[in-house]
Amino acid sequence: MRQRFTARALVVGDRAGTVVPDGVLDVADGAIAWAGPAAEAPPKGDAEVVALPGVLTPGLVNAHSHAPMVLFRGQGEGLPLDRWLQEVMWPREARLTPEDVEVAMTAASAELLGNGITTSVEMYFHPERIAAAVTTTGARAVIATPLLPLPGMPPMAEQLDAAVALAADAPEDGTVEYGIGPHAAYTVPLPVLADAARAAREHDLLLHLHVAETATEGADLLAAHGLSVPALLASYDVLGGRVLAAHCVHLDDGDLELWQEFDVAVAHCPASNAKLASGVAPLRPMLDRGIRVGLGTDGPASNDSLDLLADLRLAVGLARLRERSATALTAAEAFWLATGGAAEALGRPDLGQLVAGRRADLVHVDTRDLVFEPVGDPADVLAHLVWSGAGRHVRDVWVGGRAVVRDGASTTVDAAGLRADVAERAARLAAG
Repeated sequence: MRQRFTARALVVGDRAGTVVPDGVLDVADGAIAWAGPAAEAPPKGDAEVVALPGVLTPGLVNAHSHAPMVLFRGQGEGLPLDRWLQEVMWPREARLTPEDVEVAMTAASAELLGNGITTSVEMYFHPERIAAAVTTTGARAVIATPLLPLPGMPPMAEQLDAAVALAADAPEDGTVEYGIGPHAAYTVPLPVLADAARAAREHDLLLHLHVAETATEGADLLAAHGLSVPALLASYDVLGGRVLAAHCVHLDDGDLELWQEFDVAVAHCPASNAKLASGVAPLRPMLDRGIRVGLGTDGPASNDSLDLLADLRLAVGLARLRERSATALTAAEAFWLATGGAAEALGRPDLGQLVAGRRADLVHVDTRDLVFEPVGDPADVLAHLVWSGAGRHVRDVWVGGRAVVRDGASTTVDAAGLRADVAERAARLAAG
């Protein structure tokens, strides 16, 4: 099926912040066939015309999430990361069933799509059930199978073997990609991290882990090994290949040099870092060194939102405060961190921008709202999206040209029924 979308403007999702007023975008076989100004559009032929009153953006790419944690949203409020994990999260997660994860991920995926997020990087238990959930909702996911030495889980070597085997069965249509997700250097034995990295490189898989999220984590590892977290990972041959490191809050210049040398990508999660008081990541220094960065929500128990548009505003504000400069991060760069930049961080050049050849993952943001006025220049559209936009402004979403959100509601699942199901399961898990 061929489709032609017309919109008030196209927001391309590149680093330059290109905005095309009075835009046209053509879709054929699930991919973008043409995008540009209406005055230059090719003949539409037999394409179905979809006229949109707002702006069209790429599907947002969430670089780090544990979305099934909607089961624990808001729990452990006010606790620092170590107590939050040990006292609240891990005891409840020990009671999770595979069905709990699939139901929670289905509900969360519908929420993500409703906020314009068409692809998310997920690190959570029962990855095959996460894949089933996004298949149901019509979203995309890069699923990093977790490796974590918790009671009741198989030995670490068996976990790694299972992760590699699962990745070999991924579909070829780009909807689900599997990677390997060792939790962190302070929880997973370093030799296991080395084995996981070796397997990821051998099979060209994404290796996704938490790095330098808190000051305590880095101090403990430094005391034990005499090295910072990035230096420790380098010494164990963990770096190299497709490595996506979440958080990266407590890095010095030497650590950033290692990230640059090994082309390590970063998932920047300003909202969870702020909520858990973990710190403010050195975003501007990362970008200045050419380090690939994508924006992430983190899990809905540590954010507590799955609204990446809202996180854009926090990312810009914190970057400017850290550098004490109103130009430390532009609106164009911020939006790119959630679209084209995030796709680059994942190693997915098929996503994140409204350019011919990429997948037709599209978001219609309804700009018939006072927060999107005035527009005296095309760049104002981006500024309004970043400083005023939120998931509530998303009206329609397409993944591969298929409508998965229409007029603010999911076309694929019963969101209200899922919310009730999640609430019942959450109560059971909290009760013990």
